[in-house]
Amino acid sequence: MKTLRPSDIAQYCDVHQRTVSRWIAQGRLKGHKLPGRGNYRVLLDDFIMFLQTQKMPMPEELLSHSNQIDSVKELPKRILIIDDEIEIRNAIRRVLIPSGYEFSFASDGFQAGVKVLSDKPDLVTLDLSMPGLDGFEVLQFIRQQPELNHLKILVVSGLSEIELQKALDLGADAVLPKPFDNEQLRSAVDKFFN
Repeated sequence: MKTLRPSDIAQYCDVHQRTVSRWIAQGRLKGHKLPGRGNYRVLLDDFIMFLQTQKMPMPEELLSHSNQIDSVKELPKRILIIDDEIEIRNAIRRVLIPSGYEFSFASDGFQAGVKVLSDKPDLVTLDLSMPGLDGFEVLQFIRQQPELNHLKILVVSGLSEIELQKALDLGADAVLPKPFDNEQLRSAVDKFFN
Protein backbone atom coordinates (compact mmCIF):
# COMPACT_ATOMS: atom_id res chain seq x y z
CA MET A 1 0.00 0.00 0.00
CA LYS A 2 1.74 3.17 -1.23
CA THR A 3 1.95 6.09 1.21
CA LEU A 4 2.92 9.74 0.77
CA ARG A 5 4.66 12.18 3.08
CA PRO A 6 3.04 15.59 3.68
CA SER A 7 5.94 17.09 1.73
CA ASP A 8 5.05 14.90 -1.31
CA ILE A 9 1.42 16.05 -1.11
CA ALA A 10 2.51 19.70 -0.76
CA GLN A 11 4.48 19.28 -3.99
CA TYR A 12 1.58 17.63 -5.84
CA CYS A 13 -0.87 20.37 -4.74
CA ASP A 14 1.60 23.23 -5.04
CA VAL A 15 0.95 24.34 -1.44
CA HIS A 16 3.10 24.75 1.68
CA GLN A 17 3.64 21.67 3.85
CA ARG A 18 1.90 23.47 6.74
CA THR A 19 -1.27 23.62 4.60
CA VAL A 20 -1.16 19.83 4.23
CA SER A 21 -0.68 19.44 8.00
CA ARG A 22 -3.70 21.71 8.51
CA TRP A 23 -5.82 19.54 6.14
CA ILE A 24 -4.85 16.48 8.21
CA ALA A 25 -5.53 18.26 11.54
CA GLN A 26 -8.97 19.40 10.27
CA GLY A 27 -9.81 15.85 9.23
CA ARG A 28 -10.22 16.83 5.57
CA LEU A 29 -7.31 14.57 4.57
CA LYS A 30 -6.89 11.23 6.31
CA GLY A 31 -3.39 10.94 7.79
CA HIS A 32 -1.82 8.12 9.81
CA LYS A 33 0.71 8.91 12.53
CA LEU A 34 3.86 6.82 12.47
CA PRO A 35 4.35 4.91 15.75
CA GLY A 36 6.82 6.60 18.12
CA ARG A 37 7.18 9.68 15.91
CA GLY A 38 5.13 12.77 15.16
CA ASN A 39 5.31 12.21 11.41
CA TYR A 40 2.26 11.53 9.28
CA ARG A 41 1.83 9.37 6.21
CA VAL A 42 -1.16 9.46 3.87
CA LEU A 43 -2.33 6.45 1.88
CA LEU A 44 -2.23 7.15 -1.85
CA ASP A 45 -5.90 6.10 -2.18
CA ASP A 46 -6.89 8.55 0.59
CA PHE A 47 -4.99 11.36 -1.13
CA ILE A 48 -6.72 10.64 -4.46
CA MET A 49 -10.12 10.57 -2.74
CA PHE A 50 -9.25 13.93 -1.12
CA LEU A 51 -8.38 15.45 -4.52
CA GLN A 52 -11.63 14.17 -6.03
CA THR A 53 -13.76 15.34 -3.09
CA GLN A 54 -12.16 18.81 -3.15
CA LYS A 55 -12.39 18.85 -6.98
CA MET A 56 -8.66 19.59 -7.21
CA PRO A 57 -6.66 18.73 -10.34
CA MET A 58 -5.24 15.20 -10.43
CA PRO A 59 -1.44 15.09 -10.95
CA GLU A 60 -0.72 13.29 -14.25
CA GLU A 61 1.38 10.55 -12.67
CA LEU A 62 -1.58 9.61 -10.43
CA LEU A 63 -4.22 9.54 -13.19
CA SER A 64 -3.99 5.81 -13.90
CA HIS A 65 -4.23 5.04 -10.18
CA SER A 66 -7.24 7.37 -9.76
CA ASN A 67 -9.05 5.65 -12.67
CA GLN A 68 -8.75 2.35 -10.81
CA ILE A 69 -10.32 3.96 -7.73
CA ASP A 70 -13.08 5.59 -9.82
CA SER A 71 -14.21 2.24 -11.08
CA VAL A 72 -14.39 0.95 -7.50
CA LYS A 73 -16.10 3.83 -5.69
CA GLU A 74 -18.37 6.56 -7.03
CA LEU A 75 -18.48 9.63 -4.77
CA PRO A 76 -21.96 10.74 -3.65
CA LYS A 77 -23.36 13.73 -5.54
CA ARG A 78 -23.50 16.95 -3.55
CA ILE A 79 -26.53 19.21 -3.51
CA LEU A 80 -26.64 22.77 -2.21
CA ILE A 81 -30.19 23.71 -1.18
CA ILE A 82 -30.69 27.49 -1.43
CA ASP A 83 -33.92 28.76 0.15
CA ASP A 84 -34.69 31.32 2.86
CA GLU A 85 -37.40 29.09 4.39
CA ILE A 86 -36.03 26.36 6.66
CA GLU A 87 -39.20 24.26 6.15
CA ILE A 88 -38.57 24.15 2.39
CA ARG A 89 -34.86 23.34 2.85
CA ASN A 90 -35.80 20.47 5.18
CA ALA A 91 -38.57 19.24 2.84
CA ILE A 92 -36.21 19.08 -0.16
CA ARG A 93 -33.57 17.28 1.92
CA ARG A 94 -36.15 14.82 3.31
CA VAL A 95 -37.33 13.88 -0.21
CA LEU A 96 -33.82 13.45 -1.63
CA ILE A 97 -31.92 11.90 1.30
CA PRO A 98 -32.92 8.28 0.47
CA SER A 99 -31.11 8.65 -2.88
CA GLY A 100 -27.76 8.97 -1.06
CA TYR A 101 -26.92 12.58 -1.88
CA GLU A 102 -24.85 14.83 0.41
CA PHE A 103 -26.33 18.21 1.35
CA SER A 104 -25.32 21.71 2.32
CA PHE A 105 -27.61 24.70 2.80
CA ALA A 106 -27.78 28.44 2.19
CA SER A 107 -30.55 30.70 3.43
CA ASP A 108 -29.81 33.79 1.32
CA GLY A 109 -28.18 34.79 -1.94
CA PHE A 110 -24.91 36.01 -0.43
CA GLN A 111 -24.39 32.80 1.57
CA ALA A 112 -25.29 30.85 -1.61
CA GLY A 113 -22.52 32.57 -3.58
CA VAL A 114 -19.94 31.72 -0.92
CA LYS A 115 -21.10 28.10 -0.55
CA VAL A 116 -21.25 27.45 -4.29
CA LEU A 117 -17.54 28.31 -4.50
CA SER A 118 -16.44 26.57 -1.27
CA ASP A 119 -18.62 23.40 -1.32
CA LYS A 120 -18.38 22.78 -5.08
CA PRO A 121 -21.79 21.07 -5.32
CA ASP A 122 -22.92 19.07 -8.37
CA LEU A 123 -26.42 20.58 -8.22
CA VAL A 124 -28.16 23.52 -6.56
CA THR A 125 -31.86 23.83 -5.87
CA LEU A 126 -32.57 27.55 -5.99
CA ASP A 127 -35.45 29.62 -4.66
CA LEU A 128 -35.98 32.84 -6.64
CA SER A 129 -37.46 35.13 -3.96
CA MET A 130 -34.98 35.62 -1.12
CA PRO A 131 -33.92 38.68 0.90
CA GLY A 132 -30.82 40.55 -0.26
CA LEU A 133 -29.46 38.87 -3.39
CA ASP A 134 -32.42 37.15 -5.02
CA GLY A 135 -32.34 33.86 -6.93
CA PHE A 136 -32.05 35.58 -10.33
CA GLU A 137 -28.84 37.31 -9.17
CA VAL A 138 -27.48 34.03 -7.77
CA LEU A 139 -28.28 32.33 -11.08
CA GLN A 140 -26.44 35.03 -13.05
CA PHE A 141 -23.48 34.87 -10.64
CA ILE A 142 -23.16 31.08 -11.08
CA ARG A 143 -23.42 31.26 -14.87
CA GLN A 144 -20.66 33.92 -14.98
CA GLN A 145 -18.13 31.66 -13.20
CA PRO A 146 -16.29 29.48 -15.77
CA GLU A 147 -15.27 26.95 -13.07
CA LEU A 148 -18.97 26.34 -12.30
CA ASN A 149 -20.12 25.58 -15.84
CA HIS A 150 -20.73 21.90 -14.89
CA LEU A 151 -23.09 22.94 -12.07
CA LYS A 152 -26.74 21.96 -12.56
CA ILE A 153 -29.37 24.43 -11.37
CA LEU A 154 -32.91 23.38 -10.48
CA VAL A 155 -35.11 26.39 -9.66
CA VAL A 156 -37.78 25.55 -7.06
CA SER A 157 -40.03 28.59 -6.79
CA GLY A 158 -43.57 29.76 -6.15
CA LEU A 159 -43.26 32.64 -8.64
CA SER A 160 -45.28 32.90 -11.87
CA GLU A 161 -44.72 30.97 -15.13
CA ILE A 162 -43.20 34.16 -16.60
CA GLU A 163 -40.63 34.35 -13.78
CA LEU A 164 -39.83 30.64 -14.11
CA GLN A 165 -39.27 31.14 -17.86
CA LYS A 166 -36.97 34.09 -17.07
CA ALA A 167 -34.93 31.73 -14.81
CA LEU A 168 -34.61 29.24 -17.70
CA ASP A 169 -33.53 32.09 -20.02
CA LEU A 170 -30.85 33.07 -17.48
CA GLY A 171 -29.39 29.56 -17.48
CA ALA A 172 -31.38 27.36 -15.08
CA ASP A 173 -31.37 23.72 -16.23
CA ALA A 174 -34.92 23.05 -15.02
CA VAL A 175 -37.72 24.64 -12.98
CA LEU A 176 -40.17 23.18 -10.50
CA PRO A 177 -43.12 25.24 -9.21
CA LYS A 178 -43.87 25.40 -5.47
CA PRO A 179 -45.63 23.69 -3.85
CA PHE A 180 -43.81 20.76 -5.43
CA ASP A 181 -44.79 17.14 -5.64
CA ASN A 182 -42.19 14.90 -3.93
CA GLU A 183 -42.04 12.50 -6.87
CA GLN A 184 -41.57 15.38 -9.34
CA LEU A 185 -38.69 16.73 -7.26
CA ARG A 186 -37.04 13.32 -6.96
CA SER A 187 -37.29 12.56 -10.66
CA ALA A 188 -36.13 16.09 -11.66
CA VAL A 189 -32.97 15.67 -9.55
CA ASP A 190 -32.32 12.02 -10.47
CA LYS A 191 -32.56 12.96 -14.16
CA PHE A 192 -29.44 15.12 -13.79
CA PHE A 193 -27.35 12.22 -12.47
CA ASN A 194 -28.60 9.18 -14.42
